[in-house]
Amino acid sequence: MGKNVVVNGKMYACTISLAMDIVGGKWKTVILHHLKSGEKRYNELRKEIPAITEMTLSLQLKQLEENGLVNRVVYGDKPPIKVVYNLTEFGRTFIPALEAIDQWGILVADKIGEPVQENI
Repeated sequence: MGKNVVVNGKMYACTISLAMDIVGGKWKTVILHHLKSGEKRYNELRKEIPAITEMTLSLQLKQLEENGLVNRVVYGDKPPIKVVYNLTEFGRTFIPALEAIDQWGILVADKIGEPVQENI
């Protein structure tokens, strides 16, 4: 079991609570999964995660950036500017957990999922 910890003035009953506060929710781990292969522009992420709304993607990216997992890099100072997102060094420390979650998702899909016919 984890231990009590205070981070940024907030008390967590255990380290799992802390971790889930940082990466929990429906979209944060999905975004991190898509960034683990390298930097992406905002529109690339929107295309790769079509079910996420623009507002939610923006908010989640901002929260991931505030928590030090994602880096936002702006190229240029005049429009059109280029903005890319990538994992920070700290964010890359989460890759093993992402891979474990992915493997567990595959196990669940194999056990209770149904195959989907893709339109070609």
